[in-house]
Amino acid sequence: MSGNGTTAGDDPLQTAVWRLRSRACWADAAALLQPVTAQAALQRAALLVERCLYTEQGWEEAEDALRTAEALAHSDDERGAAACERGQLAYAATLHSVRDRADEARAALGRAAALIPPGVAGRALLDFRRGLLAENLARSPQAARAAYRRAHAGATAHADPLLLSFTWRHLAGLALREGELAEARHGFAESLRIREELGYLVGTAPALASLADTETEPEATRLREEAGRLFRLLGGVPTWLAAHLSPTPPATGAATA
Repeated sequence: MSGNGTTAGDDPLQTAVWRLRSRACWADAAALLQPVTAQAALQRAALLVERCLYTEQGWEEAEDALRTAEALAHSDDERGAAACERGQLAYAATLHSVRDRADEARAALGRAAALIPPGVAGRALLDFRRGLLAENLARSPQAARAAYRRAHAGATAHADPLLLSFTWRHLAGLALREGELAEARHGFAESLRIREELGYLVGTAPALASLADTETEPEATRLREEAGRLFRLLGGVPTWLAAHLSPTPPATGAATA
């Protein structure tokens, strides 16, 4: 999902949707959108798919919203965007061990790639999500890096700062795994800077926690404590961050947001 509602001049509805989304209120944001057009149905489905990834809840609602979006999609762009969301939902279900839908995720993102041409805005998000599959399901960091770099270039070309915050973060995570501490610190810092500027509160705690993994004490503890404060403020979202904020955090940042 792109950074809808994050720029000046957006209409009041998109601004309200963005504010709710950024504060982990995906259901409330989705309730503002009437799925009577393909665009509205796709945005509503994307919100509910994102909620699944962050909360591990709401799977049936996301499936229902996605089916509606798929039914309303008529152009190649719309069908490609719906397939991209279908792939993301299947990825999230696999990642969180709800059900193994890895084959479905790959197939859906493959359909999206056939429908969304290179160079358009939606391709950058698709490339990013293909990187997620490569990193977290296929365990292929080399393929993931290539996909993230394509996504990073696309997000830059189409001025999508939210997606850039994700590509910076995930490229930094790969760098950290390879022991490239300075590169990882720079990427995590850029991701955090963008998310703070956008007011993307639900993504700020993971960014703080990841940056903490590249810092020395006492800065690492300060960053992790701030991440914990935001995590509790949002009611324990994203759910997977709890393990990262434990007294013995993992060696790399959480790999989903």
